[in-house]
This record gives sequence, structure tokens and C-alpha cells, in this order.
Amino acid sequence: MIALLRLTGRRLLALPFMVLGITLLVFVVMQFSKVDPSITALGEGASLEARDAYNQANGYNDPLFLRYWNFLVGLFQGDLGTYSARHQSVGEAVGKAFPLTLQLTFIGLVIAVVLALVFGVLAAVYRDRWFDQVVRIFSIACVATPSFWLAVLLIQAFTLGLGWLPASGNLPTFSEDPGEYLRRMVLPAVALAIPVAGSLTRVVRTATVEELDKDYVRTAIGAGIPKLEVIGRNVLRNALITPITVLGLRVGYLIGGAVVIEIIFALPGMGTLILNGVTNNEPNLVQGVTLSVALAFVVINIVVDMLYLLVNPRIRTV
Repeated sequence: MIALLRLTGRRLLALPFMVLGITLLVFVVMQFSKVDPSITALGEGASLEARDAYNQANGYNDPLFLRYWNFLVGLFQGDLGTYSARHQSVGEAVGKAFPLTLQLTFIGLVIAVVLALVFGVLAAVYRDRWFDQVVRIFSIACVATPSFWLAVLLIQAFTLGLGWLPASGNLPTFSEDPGEYLRRMVLPAVALAIPVAGSLTRVVRTATVEELDKDYVRTAIGAGIPKLEVIGRNVLRNALITPITVLGLRVGYLIGGAVVIEIIFALPGMGTLILNGVTNNEPNLVQGVTLSVALAFVVINIVVDMLYLLVNPRIRTV
């Protein structure tokens, strides 16, 4: 427990510096945008005097450092700014869209992890046999398959071809209609999960093979302990260290991929929101979405770090 608190404290102490770096990077990159916020808000027909007055009133004529400071102050107050001529809140838009992106990412993550554990462990147990060879081929094919291309194939097969699953339309909440919610989410989640499952399967297989070759496994099996029990209680737990490390990096891929997949399947998440921001020349909206996704990636990786303690007792003394 003390080690868990110590490791958590280290990560939380580093979190403000990572957040500050992310905000600085996002803010500086968005300054390269050539979009004039006054034109977005007032329209192209606005006079130069009206546009200048708008920029002056909203601080767009201030020095870069002062604008960044005001951006930080607003951020810590929960204000991400406004967008569109109606001055809609970026924070409210992100608050409505982000839960859906997290749901899609979570479902895709669960699918990827389950597939990787099942096929990775079985491939290691039956290594160099036909099943292992098949898993290797399919895992390589999955890694080489882009999510957006797989999404198109899934729509062609299961929506336009068989008509089993919808690829667009209304998305009810899980509490309203669990069956329809899962039918609507399964195709985008699978398209998002398959490439990650392919890479994780290879990592799980390699890590499990290394553990199976260690002396303690041969000793335990020689002592009469069933092989399945040794794999489930010892091998798998020790072999999960490397996959969890890789999983922390793949979470960023899942979140970024979810943004693209949402656009293909017309889901009202962060992907649709950032597309609207780019299409309508809304730099504040793009900045808010990008910052939110980046911060979520940092927080999720800290949570993944905490999982190390659950699968590897040796880290608890660090």
C-alpha cells in the first residue's frame, strides 16, 4: 500500500508539468492558424473597424505571452473559450462529445485485450504448430490493416451486404436501449480494436514464450502441478508486464483512431467535433478538442502505470 501511494505521488507530482507542456504545445501550434477569429465571429462582410474592435475586446491583439497566460487562467477555471457566431461554449461541446469517444475507446480496448490474451497465450502454448503459424499470419495482417480501411470493409460486409449491423443513424444511450447501443457501436469498436489486437497478440505471445522457457515453470510442471494452473497463476501474471507497457502506448492510438472512426460511422464524438472545427474555421474548438484528447492520454497512461503494481510485485519496492 505504501509503495502504491509512493508511485501514485510521483506520477501526480509530474502531472502538472506534463499538463503545462501540453497546453503550451497546443497553444503555440494553434497560433500558426491563419484564421482571423473576428471574421469567424462577425462574418466576412464586417468592417475593419468592427473586426479590430472584436479582436481588441477578446484579447487577440495582446502579446503572445499574455494570451497564453489568459488561456491558462481560463483553462483552470474550466473555460475553453467560445466558437461560432453564437458564442457557443467549447467546454460544453467537449463535455457532450468526449464521453462517447471514451466509450468507443473503452469498448475497442476491451475487444483488443481479450483477443490478444486468448490468441497470444494459445499461440505460445502451441508454439511452432499450425495454430501458432495461423495466429502469426493473422496478427501481422491485423497490424498492417488501417482502422479506417477496415471500417469501410466492415460497412460493406455487415451493413450494405448482410444488413446485420447499422453504420449510421441515431445512437441511444446504454441505459435507454442496451441492445441497439451495442449494435451501433460494435462495428466502429471492432474496426478500432483489430490493429491494436494484432500488435498486442504478438507481444503477449513473445512474453509468454519467454516465461514458459524459464526454470520455475519446468520445475512446477515436474512437481506435478497442472500446466494450466502454472500458466494461469504464474506465467500469465509475469508475462503481462511487457504487454501492459505496450498497452499504455496503444491507448493513444485508440483515442486518435476513435476520432477518425467516429467520422466514418457518423458518431457525435470528438472526431465529428474536430471535423466541424476544421471545416468551419473554428480554432478555439480545434484547440479545445486537441487539448482534451491529449490530457486524457496522459491521465490514462498514469492509470496504466498503476497497473504495474497489480501484476508485478517486484515493482512495489521501487
